[in-house]
Amino acid sequence: MKHFNRLAMPFIEMPLFVLTLMTASEVLVAQTAMDLFEKKSFQDQEKKMFLYRLLSPPNIEAEKKYPLVLFFHGAGERGNDNQAQLVHGMKDFAGDKIRKQYPAFVLAPQCPKGQQWVDVPWGAKKHKLPSRPSEAMRLALALVDSFIQSNPVDKNRVYVTGLSMGGFGAFDAISRRPSLFAAALPICGGGDENMATQISSIPLWVVHGDADKVVLPSRSVNMVEAIKKAGGQPKLTLLKNVGHNSWSATYSNPATYRWLFQQQQQRN
Repeated sequence: MKHFNRLAMPFIEMPLFVLTLMTASEVLVAQTAMDLFEKKSFQDQEKKMFLYRLLSPPNIEAEKKYPLVLFFHGAGERGNDNQAQLVHGMKDFAGDKIRKQYPAFVLAPQCPKGQQWVDVPWGAKKHKLPSRPSEAMRLALALVDSFIQSNPVDKNRVYVTGLSMGGFGAFDAISRRPSLFAAALPICGGGDENMATQISSIPLWVVHGDADKVVLPSRSVNMVEAIKKAGGQPKLTLLKNVGHNSWSATYSNPATYRWLFQQQQQRN
């Protein structure tokens, strides 16, 4: 199956062609995973509609609270079908073994076409955190706040991850709401190095392909170095001879889930 992924930078269109070959069994697994995610929509106080998918724990026990994962998809999955955002990574979260071992809520919102999780150019060597979140980011964070209020979520175990455009989204989210997240897993993204002090206490595992030609590997390397200088202890994995697709190896790795779900905040 051919997957066409198009990245559009602000003011400049930059096409990216990504070919993904999937066997018939892989297609079936991906479709089954999609079926586990409920189609949902969120409406904020301004009556703006925001589409998302929800994966719930297999069995929700009374009086028990569960981790929450916020997932930011890449640029190629933008739209309004409330389905494309599940193409990458989500079949792994929905796998039987992961769901049984780490029962959790997973929120997968869909960024509307023409918008971005962060209004910055992805090909730049660095960027400054915009003074205001993008509309898609504002709605995503509002969705998380609303979901936590009305569901049995463990507030000490709220996580964020994302790939490509979503990797930028993960860095942006923790920069704006550092007290909300217990850990972050940004993949082939980038953030504002000037925010290193504000996010230095958040457990971070940053992943990037060292041969990435779409988002410079230095975006992840420089963020990690800045956070270390600020006193943090982020993890960095540079996948050797891997291009832009560093998410497949990351989300299919059991170590990813062991690390992510063991992180938790210590609130008073």
